[in-house]
Order: sequence, then structure tokens, then C-alpha cells
Amino acid sequence: MDMTLAFPVTALYAGLLAILHVILAGRIPPLRYKAKVGIGDGGDPALTRAIRVHGNFIENVPIALVVMALAEANGLGPWTHLLGAPLLIGRAAHAVGLGRSAGPSALRLIGMVTAWGVILLGGLVCLAQVHHLL
Repeated sequence: MDMTLAFPVTALYAGLLAILHVILAGRIPPLRYKAKVGIGDGGDPALTRAIRVHGNFIENVPIALVVMALAEANGLGPWTHLLGAPLLIGRAAHAVGLGRSAGPSALRLIGMVTAWGVILLGGLVCLAQVHHLL
């Protein structure tokens, strides 16, 4: 039986990011319980930050994984690590930075720049791959 993965690099980062997603999402219910808030953030700063850390993850990671998978499938191969590693490190940095404070943070900046950079670079790689076929 052939056990070759179609997208081994993207699968690695998707798995690691899925674990990070559960960790970030799992931080919210105890804070909701503590603040006695069922919906929204109730004005609780810690709950607001936890919700935004998770929300920002959800806003950026799916499209990044899509462009990574497409780029890998269309020939980027192991080079896809150059998109996946910064994405994973950046998302962790963003979670720590925003988790500590809602104010300016170098870790938040690193997280956003790496997420947007991966999405932009991955998108450009996909366009270059398509252009090569046209």
C-alpha cells in the first residue's frame, strides 16, 4: 500500500496549527465562566483579548493554508516550509503578544506581518505558477 501524502508539508503545518487553534479556543470558556458572560465579552479585558487572539487566528490561518496547499500541489514541494514555519511561529507570537496586552506589542506585530506576508507570498507563488501555464 502506497502511503505517499499529497501535501506533506501543508499537512504538517495544518496539524500543528489545528492544535494551536484548540489551545486558543480552549482559553475562552474558562474566561467566560469567570466573567459570567455567555455571549460577547461583557467588557472583560482578558476575555476580549482571548476572543480576539482566537478570532485573528481564524481570520488568517485558513487562507494561508489554502495558498500553501495550492503552491505545494503545483510544484513548490519542500519549499512550502518557507511559508509554513513563519506562519506557525507568527501565529504563536501573535497569541502571546495580544494575550499579554491589548496595547502595542512587538510579538503582535511579528504575528501580523508574518501572517500577511505568508498569505501575500503564497498568493504570488500561486499566481506565478498559474502564469507559467498560460
